[in-house]
Amino acid sequence: MENCTPPCLSLYQPTHRNHPNNQQDPIRFKNLVKALEESLLQQFPSDEIQPLLEPFLALADDRNFWNCTHDGLAVLGAKGIFRVYKLQRPVAELAVVADSFHTKPLVRILQSADRYQILAVNRHKIKLFEGNRDALDEIEPALGVPRTITEALGEELTEPHQTVASYGGVGGGHSPMHHTHGGKESEVDSDSERFFRAVDRAVLEHHSQPSGLPLILAALPEHHHIFHDVSHNSFLIPESIDIHPDSLSSTDELRQRAWQLIEPHYLTRLTALVEDFGNARSKGLSDDDLTQVAKSVVEGRVATLLIEASREIPGRINATTGEIAFDDLAHPQVNDLLDDLGELVLKMGGQVVVVPSERMPTETGIAVIYRYSD
Repeated sequence: MENCTPPCLSLYQPTHRNHPNNQQDPIRFKNLVKALEESLLQQFPSDEIQPLLEPFLALADDRNFWNCTHDGLAVLGAKGIFRVYKLQRPVAELAVVADSFHTKPLVRILQSADRYQILAVNRHKIKLFEGNRDALDEIEPALGVPRTITEALGEELTEPHQTVASYGGVGGGHSPMHHTHGGKESEVDSDSERFFRAVDRAVLEHHSQPSGLPLILAALPEHHHIFHDVSHNSFLIPESIDIHPDSLSSTDELRQRAWQLIEPHYLTRLTALVEDFGNARSKGLSDDDLTQVAKSVVEGRVATLLIEASREIPGRINATTGEIAFDDLAHPQVNDLLDDLGELVLKMGGQVVVVPSERMPTETGIAVIYRYSD
């Protein structure tokens, strides 16, 4: 998104999953698109505005889309770019035209410490879920992740071998009895193990490593030890959900079980971040002054940036000098300073974590841990 050619249009709104609450969502969306148009008209002629708004207007009229929304919506558009994100958290309504995309709500979701994934497995197939403390949705496995044992093993899958024996005289009324070969059970276990190995490798490569999210196994108890024994996924937590999701009454029940396992890890991570900030402060390796932080960010000194989730600071930052100027977020060229700082830290390989207000260790809405002293 850093290659956006201004003007860059960012639209956020809360949405609803179910009828009748979702009936108002497209109406609110159209109102926000209208706000984008009014902001654009302050700076650009109408013939330049129309191509930018056309994909937004087409989305507004897409009935199928509005019948399948989640809890929030983000839409980013510019010349040659149009991205739509269904979000698992509500977001505040916002329509901003600026010289870069407003991404803090997306960063909040992507960098929040309560996110996790669930891998549901049985002997035959897998399902993947992604969620947080408030929501959980099934996701499509990435290309390269086998969805079934047949996809994983193909021709290497053990074929079922059966013999048929009949007991009793001819016409004695006894049904034929089917028997598997003596080694069939061990062959099935071997197939399951090879299936689990293939799934483990693929999920690590295509989901866990790119996302960095903790992974929970959801499976019958007899599959737990097999999967954990073969797994090389360091993101897989030791605790597991001891039932397959197909046996639960709802996805929300699965979310509740998952959060019981994830919450201790989540609280531990937040506590560690706050402690790291305190330890760094005692060594002169932290700061919470926005002006100083901005200069340090552009110098590449910031290892970890903590941003308060509910805070916005309208203004601009000079990406070369780090100088900041406070302004009005309603202005077409103004973005959120915290948003811009987060983007810069991520580009320079730093860590960004959006922290709930009650866990934030400072009053300024920002806290950094430096790589090295000035």
